[in-house]
Amino acid sequence: MTTRESVSAVNRFGLGAAPGQLARIGDPRAWLHAQLRGDGAQARFAGLPASLDYVRREADYYRERQAARRQGESAKDVANFGQRFREDQLHEFGRRYQVAVASDQGFVERLVRFWSNHFAISIDKRAAALYAAPMEREAIRPHVLSNYADLLLAVETHPGMLRYLDNVRSVGNDSPLAQRARRRRARADGDAPKREPGLNENLAREILELHTLGVDGGYAQADVTELARAITGWGVPTTRELAAGRASSAFVFRAAAHEGGTRQVVGRRYAEGGLEQGRAILADLAAHPSTARHLSYKLARHFVGDTPPPALVARLTAAWQRSNGDLPTVYAALIDAPEAWGEGARKFKTPDEFVVSALRASGATPGDKPRALIALLARMGQPPFTPRSPAGYADEAAEWSGPDGLWKRVQAAQSLSESAPAARVDALATARELFADALDADTAGALRRAESPRDGLALLFASPAFQWRC
Repeated sequence: MTTRESVSAVNRFGLGAAPGQLARIGDPRAWLHAQLRGDGAQARFAGLPASLDYVRREADYYRERQAARRQGESAKDVANFGQRFREDQLHEFGRRYQVAVASDQGFVERLVRFWSNHFAISIDKRAAALYAAPMEREAIRPHVLSNYADLLLAVETHPGMLRYLDNVRSVGNDSPLAQRARRRRARADGDAPKREPGLNENLAREILELHTLGVDGGYAQADVTELARAITGWGVPTTRELAAGRASSAFVFRAAAHEGGTRQVVGRRYAEGGLEQGRAILADLAAHPSTARHLSYKLARHFVGDTPPPALVARLTAAWQRSNGDLPTVYAALIDAPEAWGEGARKFKTPDEFVVSALRASGATPGDKPRALIALLARMGQPPFTPRSPAGYADEAAEWSGPDGLWKRVQAAQSLSESAPAARVDALATARELFADALDADTAGALRRAESPRDGLALLFASPAFQWRC
């Protein structure tokens, strides 16, 4: 055991040291292994609405708007979507950051955030706006320490992902629903859908390219189309189903929209089986060697360095394949890998990691509705759940270390020091909590020369030592 390894355990594997945490660790590897036994934070999300509650409330909202239009009222007479649900989003964000700042299981919290970014959805798309945070706590967190196949299935059947990547609108071209729509259009039925329903490949493409095999994982366009057909009918309860009381889950399999028949995906043939056909394909994709390589690389890059050692990636890939995608086995291989503790292992913090680690260091607690925190992250370029694409936020230093990004960090450091509790503004004491005796002499000297305690804390947060997860 060394001090440097304890600092790495809390900062690079975790979300940053909280007051007194370094002194409690003991053996850093054993401390990380112990976290793989279970996520103790799940209960802290109790009381937040389930996704099905949001589906119902969203349907109520659109019914109110339609009723207002029928009565000749302006849409402005009904609160807009943002006004109606902004408080719910803030409560979700507040709980998420409160758990991250207070957790003693920083490794598990980092893993939750890693997979949340891997399965990125954006609240910029209104159809998914209410479901990003619930997807993290309902689908990702419960499976972060299970088999990857379980995690994959939970995410791909969550309303957040189904709506963000348009699978709720995907209908098999030869499904009963599509055939009925064509007959109604041929009869010029006034109630026929204005557009002919059809196949949407967005979710299938991202499952193969981002969530499992990777862009070079050995699949072709025909595999995308076949997978898209297999998961037709995977959707969310409709307004009519909700009104009839037929919805007991936020996920529904709509057999009438499903494209029947056998499917062939990545060289394997799958018999017709309705919902089970898509499940079987996902299970095989989760254990595929390309998935093992793709996700082992991402884990190694996230925890060790932007260009991870090939030997480490190979070791994690072997653990993935040997365990058939058992995630704790892969995490354990990462903890035990010598490359994970080498001198060159370090990562530049993203804005979210920077802010969370500063809050943990200062002992500050985010509020239930953390407007200022969200605004700060937006100014730094990483508002929660708002990546520019399904690929998620970048996980490399070059994306976050440009001149503009660094200048905003200096400003954020000042803001975070001003909001720190009065009892936690001694910069040198805070530095000892974060780095023990491993703080470099230049940074320590600058802290001693600071004009005030809060200036010293801002200097600490803005220092290169704090910007990196070493």
